[in-house]
Amino acid sequence: MKKILFVLTSHNYMLDGTPTGVWLEEYAAPYILLKQAGFDITVSSVAGGTVPVDPNSAPTDEQKSLWADAIAELDNTPPFDSFDAPEFDAIYMPGGHGTSFDMPFNQKLHELIYSFDAAGKIVSSVCHAPAVFGGMRDADGVPFVKGRTLASFTDSEEAQAGATENVPFLVERRLKDLGAIHQRADDWQPKAVRDGNLITGQNPQSSEAVAALIKKALA
Repeated sequence: MKKILFVLTSHNYMLDGTPTGVWLEEYAAPYILLKQAGFDITVSSVAGGTVPVDPNSAPTDEQKSLWADAIAELDNTPPFDSFDAPEFDAIYMPGGHGTSFDMPFNQKLHELIYSFDAAGKIVSSVCHAPAVFGGMRDADGVPFVKGRTLASFTDSEEAQAGATENVPFLVERRLKDLGAIHQRADDWQPKAVRDGNLITGQNPQSSEAVAALIKKALA
């Protein structure tokens, strides 16, 4: 059975103190789809413990029922650094504004991602979570994303969300500045991209498409 390590944000507020966290759909929808496909999923977080959920992504009653197993995993998560890349076949990081705060500056997480990448294992993220790559450079100073094709939450989507001044940096702009080949769909439309072992998606609407690419890559 193929194994996937989910790493979720532990950060729960924006620059002005507005509550945030993981965007629930970007975590729960891929969790359910990949579980149903037969993958073994381990849910972890940056700091361990209970994962904060962005209030704006609160589930409907129907989603609560559909995502019940995934939601139950959000309590008492182990920290990601309890695990090593050889234990898994893929790593997946769902978004939410929290990821822009605690993932780009976490050297241990970067080292783990580099371990997956060096082994040719799937490295995947969606929406704001590609922000993690914005802090990653190798020993020679070369950005992780230089020359790689990817998708992420766009600057125009951030503006429409009213959060341009409330995040450490704009994800699309940072990744482009580091040499990424950034692809996008129209705002709030699905867009998932695979470049070798790197799989990324643009926004919440892209989470299931990202999961589908992970499933295909691991098949």
